[in-house]
Amino acid sequence: MTLNGYDRDFYSDRKYCDHCQEYVSYLMSVESSFCVECGNEVHLFSKSDWEEFNTSMKERRPKGGRPRQKKGKESA
Repeated sequence: MTLNGYDRDFYSDRKYCDHCQEYVSYLMSVESSFCVECGNEVHLFSKSDWEEFNTSMKERRPKGGRPRQKKGKESA
């Protein structure tokens, strides 16, 4: 199965291991996921990839907020 040109299945999925310093296969539990190589907890992204992801998401967010409500007499 592919999603946007990337294979997405259990065997090709990877998460980042701080100890191994690379994206690795992992075992998933209810609370966390763990590296199959060293057993340490893994994360979805490395710190640098996480910062890059957050920066790109901030650039995509719409600027501004909700429009202000007009102040005036309320209808009864």
